[in-house]
Amino acid sequence: MNLFRNLLLWLVLALAGALVAQLLLSQDPGYVLVRWRGYDYTTTVLVGMALLFAAAFALWLLWTLLSLPFRAWGRHRDTRARTRVGDGFDALHQGHWSRAEKLLAQAAEDERVEAAARIGAAEAALARGDAAAARAHLEAFGERHPASRAIATAELALRDQRPTDALVALDAPAAQPLPPRGLALRAEALGSSGQAAQAWGLLGALRQQHAWPEAVLAERELAWAEASLREAPDANALAERWDALPKPLKAEPAVVGAYASRAAAFGWDDAATKSIEHALDTRWDEALATRYGLLTVGRIEHRRAQAETWLKAHPASPALLLTLARLAQASGDWPRSEAYLHRALAQGGGADAWEALGHGYAAAGDDARARQCHANALAAARSEAVTPLPARDLHQQIADEAVFEDRDEHGVPRLRG
Repeated sequence: MNLFRNLLLWLVLALAGALVAQLLLSQDPGYVLVRWRGYDYTTTVLVGMALLFAAAFALWLLWTLLSLPFRAWGRHRDTRARTRVGDGFDALHQGHWSRAEKLLAQAAEDERVEAAARIGAAEAALARGDAAAARAHLEAFGERHPASRAIATAELALRDQRPTDALVALDAPAAQPLPPRGLALRAEALGSSGQAAQAWGLLGALRQQHAWPEAVLAERELAWAEASLREAPDANALAERWDALPKPLKAEPAVVGAYASRAAAFGWDDAATKSIEHALDTRWDEALATRYGLLTVGRIEHRRAQAETWLKAHPASPALLLTLARLAQASGDWPRSEAYLHRALAQGGGADAWEALGHGYAAAGDDARARQCHANALAAARSEAVTPLPARDLHQQIADEAVFEDRDEHGVPRLRG
């Protein structure tokens, strides 16, 4: 079709040229002299132009005819490559891994579709469990398509839990600047290799490039905030990272718990306790209430007083009752701790409450009850039925009741001062 269109174009140009020449040379046809190898050739300008046009047309026609087989072969090769790519990705989608790998590896010989075809072949190799073949497909890139190769190599490394290798691939100079997918993989690799603070620093770029949906970004933001606090190497780094967090994150239980635990490890007792107190005053969380009693800090009496204040608003909280029991036991008040633990169990305290009760009985010398409590702790952890403790005698019940004063208007026991 192109040949006929080109022929028509040449004919139109010839007619137009002849018409222009006729108009320009009708009065004076001009004179052309060509001397070559001792011979003189004379003609008019119009005839000379016609001869030049005829010679150019003949050369073009000759070139077209000679190159026609090559162009036809090129079109056939392009059609075959496109067919292989389409069939290969269709086979990949349908789960025909070997067929997809073969078709896409063949299609990768065409440099125009090489990047997509090689990555698809690597995915097919991985799907059939051949990681070595997948790496071979990626290594065949050489120095071509550096960004695509870096992303595919990083995905393979993260799949094998090798975040350091993923970072090496993504930090290659030829792959810069990283596209959104590469930036997201780099953040994941940083987060998986103990560098959550650097991953946190990429959140702005990830959000700007729409690398993840907002829900995923929020999830990663929370996880990396918690991990960066947990990984803080010293107190100054911990303070800097905490101060850099937005206010809503400072009320998230997981983030607050990580900060409090790390602050306690650095000896910041006041900061550790106040962070949890502020978070629980803002939004109650059972896990954080449990963490409050597990902090490796002093200030026992302060924490007991604060927990007793919370108990007025959350009298049925098993986590808070367990925390109060631990704090009472830490101050040497086993009777009060025992009473809190029984209340925690009555509110569904579970394995942790049974374990704490067992430790308390063991310290008090009641080995039989201690063994029973530890057995119940294991059963509760497995969601199995627990064995009730032997009935407590009247003297013990009176002692438990003596821990508390009368109840308030809501029926909540008030502790003796």
